Amino acid sequence: MKHPKFANTPATTSKRMAHVHLKGGRAETLLAKTLWHHGIRYHRNDKSLPGSPDIAITKSKIAIFVDGEFWHGQDWPNRKQRLKRNREYWIKKIEENMARDKRDDLQLREAGWLPLHFWEKQVLKNTEYCVSLIQYYNHFR
Repeated sequence: MKHPKFANTPATTSKRMAHVHLKGGRAETLLAKTLWHHGIRYHRNDKSLPGSPDIAITKSKIAIFVDGEFWHGQDWPNRKQRLKRNREYWIKKIEENMARDKRDDLQLREAGWLPLHFWEKQVLKNTEYCVSLIQYYNHFR
């Protein structure tokens, strides 16, 4: 039997979700600090841009988003099938997030920006690869 702290009840799920932070997560901070170390200057969570990018390189107009796998629908067809609790709510919520991401990317492109998205785990596991991609695009813009 599971410890009550780890039980999957509506109350524990709600409490767990309340601790999820929208900005300044570990992966986002790691990527930002690594970019700074490589001499790339940026703004964090620029509210003047569509989607309020986690990192905005204004000089070269690159908008970087570090997306959580669950919240932004990584492998959505498979993940959607595995949802058990509060299924309708989560399907609606995540599909709205995905549609908003597409809308924000379109608005950014129309304004001359390049939106780049990285999965949170991708940043945590292979930060230098993510930085090298950003450096590549930064060089040609």
